[in-house]
Amino acid sequence: MTRNSVNRTLSRLYWLLTIVLLVLLAAKFADDMPGLPPQIVSVAKNFYEFMRDMSLLIATGGVAYLSNIFQKRSKFVESLEEEWRNIVRTKSALLTYCEKPYLGTDDYLAAFSRISETIDTMRIVYRNAGETEGMIGLYPYAPLHDMRRALQTLDPRVTPEAGHEQKKLVKDAILQAFYGLREVFLEELDLEEPQHTLLISGARRLKVPGAAVSALVHQDLQRRRLSREPAPKPEVDAMLAELRALEKDNGGEPPKRT
Repeated sequence: MTRNSVNRTLSRLYWLLTIVLLVLLAAKFADDMPGLPPQIVSVAKNFYEFMRDMSLLIATGGVAYLSNIFQKRSKFVESLEEEWRNIVRTKSALLTYCEKPYLGTDDYLAAFSRISETIDTMRIVYRNAGETEGMIGLYPYAPLHDMRRALQTLDPRVTPEAGHEQKKLVKDAILQAFYGLREVFLEELDLEEPQHTLLISGARRLKVPGAAVSALVHQDLQRRRLSREPAPKPEVDAMLAELRALEKDNGGEPPKRT
């Protein structure tokens, strides 16, 4: 269920809830409204009593309906995320093929199968745009077909001697199609900016080695408790102690083998 579908459904529910509340409010104070016929007042009272008696059942049904909506939305987002991962893997496979010095038929068929599968698996997430009972419609993300067409120009059975410039052109076409696709495909995921960003180049860790006193005390207690127990294999403990000492002397790096 797309974001627009969820918003439309919630909007209808909000309007329905607002109308029902207004009607109930009017029914509650029907006695205080001068000029109303007794029949209308009686109907209003009966309606109010009925809605009050059925309020728990209505609320339960509403909660179940909302849960079903958000469950469908969650499954849709999961499918969309998996499809995007598949697109990224496909893009990487196509670019890897373009970087090969010698283009083999097996490599081409593997890359072509990958993009074909990606194009077809999109149909488990979205239907075609403008699709009807009598018309196929338009594929929702045409850049995937651009990636396929660009790859087909490097078919070694058709172009056995593809040069560096041709490969670079195909790679640029694949990247252009991918970037265009990414710009619109991820909008459905409601992505937000991270709260803790790292926006500078050449960043490094600012924390220094060490730990809180409580952790050091706990470590010392564990070491003392372990030292009171006999070691089943002293040679293993000796080897690990030596490796720890060498690593510590080497600034945290594993000791170099000689």
